[in-house]
Amino acid sequence: MAELLTTRLSRFVLVLVLSLAVSTSIAHGQAPPETVAPAPAAGPNTTPATTPAPNASPGAAPSTTATPSAPPPGEPAEAADSAPDHVVDPASLLPAVPSLPPQKASLIGGTVEKMDRVRDELTIRVFGGGKMKIAFDPRTKILRNGDPALPSDLRRGDHVSIDTILNNGTVFARNIRLTTSIPGESQGTVVGYRDGSHELDIRDRLSPRVLKLRLSPQTRVIDRGKPASPSDLVRGTLVSIKFGAQREGHNTVQEITVLAVPGRNFTFVGHVTNLDLHAGLIVLTSATDGKTYEIYFDPSVVKVEDTVAQSADITVVTEFDGNRYVARNVKVN
Repeated sequence: MAELLTTRLSRFVLVLVLSLAVSTSIAHGQAPPETVAPAPAAGPNTTPATTPAPNASPGAAPSTTATPSAPPPGEPAEAADSAPDHVVDPASLLPAVPSLPPQKASLIGGTVEKMDRVRDELTIRVFGGGKMKIAFDPRTKILRNGDPALPSDLRRGDHVSIDTILNNGTVFARNIRLTTSIPGESQGTVVGYRDGSHELDIRDRLSPRVLKLRLSPQTRVIDRGKPASPSDLVRGTLVSIKFGAQREGHNTVQEITVLAVPGRNFTFVGHVTNLDLHAGLIVLTSATDGKTYEIYFDPSVVKVEDTVAQSADITVVTEFDGNRYVARNVKVN
């Protein structure tokens, strides 16, 4: 009997010990190990496709991890991931620069006095006296001895010859030429000549100021390709003047070429570059010398044919009135 009681007590103690052991493991959060499937082997630069989680509901959102597309053969992965860049030229965003008005340019010569890059303005000391401010912009062509140059190449004291026009009431430089052979040229209309003092007064087309020039015995006067006398330069005569090097602080006049004398007839042959019937103006580019001339006409006196249009080849008989060329007859060639 005693042995039976001892055996049952031993079993009870064993069961109690096992129960305490199981309770202790559960209290410490120890879970049985799970079997985890190994991740599939991934090749270079590849990512496994997104798969829905097991037991996921049909409406559950898929994983947000993106799967990049594989790059084309032979192309680096970084190049495939980057989108092509669209390069925009900043100059294409600027408004187009308007073209210059088609009009005859006046030639002005002088030396550079000041260069204002902020206002795009050039101040020159005109040959014969006086100063003039001339505007310029990227449309202005700058040449140094025939080669292209930049505005930064213009220096104080440089001799320049400038083709100027009136652009919206401003004297504008169409071409600026730096030259070392001829110090300067100018065009103007004769106001008067004093034979005793050998002084010639001319008025430049773009400057209201009268320039006083002193002629020397070496000054040449040419009219129609032949030598002429300074006394033949009557009031209103259109002349072109070439200046030589300075002597005793004054510019010397090398040569005076007579371009037109009041009352003299001139015949122009060339093509029309601009036609304004309302204003009575024909702008013609001469086939002889390639220069542009403004020819005015009175529509009530001179009949202009309907065939006279842009680029038309015409012949115009004109008379110089001391200020401009006036058409007497216009004919389409």
